[in-house]
Amino acid sequence: MSQLSNSQISPDEDVVYHLGYVSTEAVRFSEEALVALLSEARNANADRDVTGLLLYREGSFYQVLEGSESAVMAAFHDIEGDPRHKEVRILFNGETDAREFADWK
Repeated sequence: MSQLSNSQISPDEDVVYHLGYVSTEAVRFSEEALVALLSEARNANADRDVTGLLLYREGSFYQVLEGSESAVMAAFHDIEGDPRHKEVRILFNGETDAREFADWK
């Protein structure tokens, strides 16, 4: 479970916020299921103007999300509540100077 509170959310939508997390797949993903998940993530992230990086290896996900704090937190809370993920752990979160993965949607 995440360690974030509403008091940490900044109202400034122009500030770039990033969050990195790891999670474990709840059930084994087939190649087709991974492609579908990637497509879902790309669509949701594009709608929110969230960029980032998603890696998958041997049942584990590592993802960096970046954008406005409200958009990143909305994406993260969707992921955290997704039954396909378990053991979701935040590695880092906070404001950053610029997007590192601006072309990765």
